[in-house]
Amino acid sequence: MMKVRIFIFAIISLLAIGANAQELNCQISIMTPQIQASDKSIYDKLQTDLRDFMNNRKWTSDEFLNQERIECSFVITISDRPSTDEFKANIQIQSRRPVYKSSYNTPMFNHQDNNFTFKYVQDQLIEFDESNISSNLTAVLAYYAYIVIGLDYDSFSPEGGSPYFAKAQTIVNNAQSLPDIGWRAFESTRNRYWLVENLMNVSFKPLRNFIYTYHRQGFDKFSDNITDSRMAVTESMKDLRKVYQDKPNSFLMQAFFTAKVDEIINLYSQATSNEKNDVIQILSLVDPANTLKYQGIMTTTPAAGGGK
Repeated sequence: MMKVRIFIFAIISLLAIGANAQELNCQISIMTPQIQASDKSIYDKLQTDLRDFMNNRKWTSDEFLNQERIECSFVITISDRPSTDEFKANIQIQSRRPVYKSSYNTPMFNHQDNNFTFKYVQDQLIEFDESNISSNLTAVLAYYAYIVIGLDYDSFSPEGGSPYFAKAQTIVNNAQSLPDIGWRAFESTRNRYWLVENLMNVSFKPLRNFIYTYHRQGFDKFSDNITDSRMAVTESMKDLRKVYQDKPNSFLMQAFFTAKVDEIINLYSQATSNEKNDVIQILSLVDPANTLKYQGIMTTTPAAGGGK
């Protein structure tokens, strides 16, 4: 009888673990194509340490089921190792979100940060304290963790990601004293400072509301009525013209369309000619870098998966 009780307790414990998963399911990859090194163990250990840091840390106060974890990937490509514990790299961040009643995952964020320098000592504890930032390595990873989480929350409720963007902005503020670049307004118009500044700026509220409409009123309802859902996206997209007029060529607008351009083209492949004309005019205005791609909407046919 005692053995049976122990067995039942073990099963309940395993279920409890599965029911209280952390927020992120983050794949970390360390690439070293330009570095000749006989000892690759430090890069393997760095990859393991960072994966544990991202996936085992509690980033929000919400409870997540295992299947609710936010899928993302961070690819760190190291280009130089100036000293034993110093590294120069870039980091590619991608995240995605499942579409309701579908096997399709819609891309949420796709960004490459080329200004990523950090120090790492093998077997040294990986720590992060947002109020006392001393490590650029964990500051950058935590910053993008909150960006990924915030965008995911924005897609489920209007401006739902605000608490997490505020966390990212706190990291920016507290990282100003770091010698590493990427945190300060004057260094670039496309860095960590400006990404979260845009996300918290009231001028970009229509874009953040569009993120919600695009996903909850659009993609999540395609299984009910794809025509009505797509038209809801088109109507909401018109508000982006005001954002562009106020903040032309903004970092946030460019970041959004970098992740979405191919999906949007596929989304409108089955639209009516009038709807295609309307959306091409809007997209060519708010995302001029991809104008030629958008003009191809008139002749596109739907690809498998996205927008269906």
